[in-house]
Amino acid sequence: MSHFSSEALSSRRNFLALAVGGAVASAMPELSAWAAESLLTRVIPSSGEQLPVIGLGTSIVFDVGDDAAQRSERRAVLQAMLAGGGRLIDTAPSYGTAEGVVGDLVADLGARSRSFLATKVRATDRAPAQAEMLQSLRRLRTDRVDLMQLHNVGNRDSEAAAQIAQLREWKGQGICRYIGITHYLDYAHDRLIELMQREKPDFVQVNYSLADRSVEQRLLSAASDSGTAVLINLPFGRGKLFNAVHGKALPAWAAEFDAASWGQFFLKYILAHDAVTCVIPGTDKPDYMLDNLNAGRGRLPDAALRRKMIEFYESLG
Repeated sequence: MSHFSSEALSSRRNFLALAVGGAVASAMPELSAWAAESLLTRVIPSSGEQLPVIGLGTSIVFDVGDDAAQRSERRAVLQAMLAGGGRLIDTAPSYGTAEGVVGDLVADLGARSRSFLATKVRATDRAPAQAEMLQSLRRLRTDRVDLMQLHNVGNRDSEAAAQIAQLREWKGQGICRYIGITHYLDYAHDRLIELMQREKPDFVQVNYSLADRSVEQRLLSAASDSGTAVLINLPFGRGKLFNAVHGKALPAWAAEFDAASWGQFFLKYILAHDAVTCVIPGTDKPDYMLDNLNAGRGRLPDAALRRKMIEFYESLG
């Protein structure tokens, strides 16, 4: 669900570390040794399965239709993610052509077994939801997804309960391996907490960034208590973070947690919270994908450094 404004994309190009230059992207499919180093993984509480902490969101950036040049670039993004140790690709029927583009590219790469495919269902009634799910399977060119999520949960209790019950049925039928609930706005956090506590989904997907830390108040601890894996969308605050540091040098103390770029700085803040399972920034450039992956390598900031990161961000005005 995460994406950048054009200004944020320009800012990020200025701040990428030397290790993530254009030469890396041009070297596809061969990657340098550093890109194949071990990526941090976190456990999915309901199963014990390990999941790499950096994945890929496809909202907007993978909505490219049949444009051959743009598909080629997105193919390189997926190739970079998979070769660098990432697995999770998050999409949805409402993301325009993104779901079908993902399905075509994963099939073209022969990468279904290496991918953790997550999609969503929005329809509330049983028959439309079934039709939406079948359409997603066709678009993704698979007979099973790894994670099926209830997209942007609503406030009607009986409706949400019925939708989650249907997800459980699909899980029992082998249509999906895990089920989850999602939202991308702060006002929904109380509702997500309520559903986690009552329904015990495998995953919750929620917004979290250095610019928007409201999940730290209750939601992340509630996820830990309920045994729910946490996916993070909008980790760059829709480009707000890159805009805030435009023209500014990365502070020297970022080296204390192995952050070599602003993107890694922002992602490592999130990953330092141990309730977070995987962060899914959206990108359309393979070098950005590699930069994101490197946030899942090396040291993470401790509590004191996280406080310093907050103080630094808030000092930017």
